[in-house]
Amino acid sequence: MGRIRKPKVESRKKSETRNNSENQKAKTETSTLDKDCGFRLSAFGFPSGWLARRLRSWFVRHQRDLPWRRDRDPYRIWVSEVMLQQTQAAAVVPYFERFMRVFPTVAALAAAEEQEVLRCWEGLGYYRRARDLHRAAQEIVARHDGQFPDDPAVLGRLPGLGRYTCNAVLSQAFDRRLPILEANSQRVLSRLFGRAEDPRRPAARRWLWQAAEAILPDREVGVFNQALMELGALVCTPTAPRCTQCPLAARCVARRQGRQDSIPVRTPPLETLPIQEAAVVVRRSTEVLLVQRPPQGRWASLWEFPHGPLQDGETHEAAVLRLLRQLTGLRAKLGTELLTIRHSITRYRIALTCFEAEHVSGEFQSDFYVKGHWLSLADLAAYPVSSPQRRLACFLLSPTRQRSLF
Repeated sequence: MGRIRKPKVESRKKSETRNNSENQKAKTETSTLDKDCGFRLSAFGFPSGWLARRLRSWFVRHQRDLPWRRDRDPYRIWVSEVMLQQTQAAAVVPYFERFMRVFPTVAALAAAEEQEVLRCWEGLGYYRRARDLHRAAQEIVARHDGQFPDDPAVLGRLPGLGRYTCNAVLSQAFDRRLPILEANSQRVLSRLFGRAEDPRRPAARRWLWQAAEAILPDREVGVFNQALMELGALVCTPTAPRCTQCPLAARCVARRQGRQDSIPVRTPPLETLPIQEAAVVVRRSTEVLLVQRPPQGRWASLWEFPHGPLQDGETHEAAVLRLLRQLTGLRAKLGTELLTIRHSITRYRIALTCFEAEHVSGEFQSDFYVKGHWLSLADLAAYPVSSPQRRLACFLLSPTRQRSLF
């Protein structure tokens, strides 16, 4: 969607009486919400069109200038929505701009090799998104003559396009009257209507989808949906919401009840678990071994230096020699420790300790890795790898390390 241009101190007794009245009103409002899963906008006394007018007026003045908002190209909107899953907008911008330079059209993306797509996606994580995007682009070209489908039923059959992504793209690109629900908008709706439950629970989620649909305007739906998400990102934040800056504050149930900091309920995060891993850079003359992961599982089809978790009671050095034998079939002389890379995957906090080793004998063979290539350090840049593995590759490419490796 293109960027839109502008348009006294009370006595204690009196205060207690007012607070008791507000508490009773809060209970009544909450019971109205919890009675069933159905949503009735009329129950909240919203004047006709008030919500859309307030949101649109706020959005015109405060929206961020993001590159995917500068036109209504469905391909650009689609790529941005996929990238924005699990990733904040500010972090997405440079990746989006790079991706658009390499794959400016759906046809260009469809014609690319998967490894090219993964390399361009590198750093965003959740690589299944990139593979689904690529497969969906190929289907759009093969089955729809390269034209983006303007039908949620058709679009929803493409890889990786769930209800939210379909509705976000179609409402923004074609002004289809379709609701959206994601982390930011569900938080706004939960607070606006005083819905206290965890929005990830099925009953609460059904209710929020109904609410998101009921409040849609008849036109400029894409603008409305973007405004709802933008409000959640900039004002109605998970902690310390800026209620004084909110255009909907006057009718927000959570604010009226003083519960904006506790709605919606936040499930405590799972306990983090430390994991120790070892990696090895095997060198043979002026080349190093890079291996490709299988097409399923974590980091599917990406390349890496062989690595794996330590077993109970195992040292890093012993783990390297075991992993070499089990994963590559090679014998090598263990060298020095290079560095330790710390990173996180969901609730796991991983310390990856990296070693170098000199090839002694054997040819690459593995029941786990799909391929193994001996490469010069300069060739590493062309292969898609995970973020921690790219950090290791960059370390190897530093001038001081190259002198010590070879």
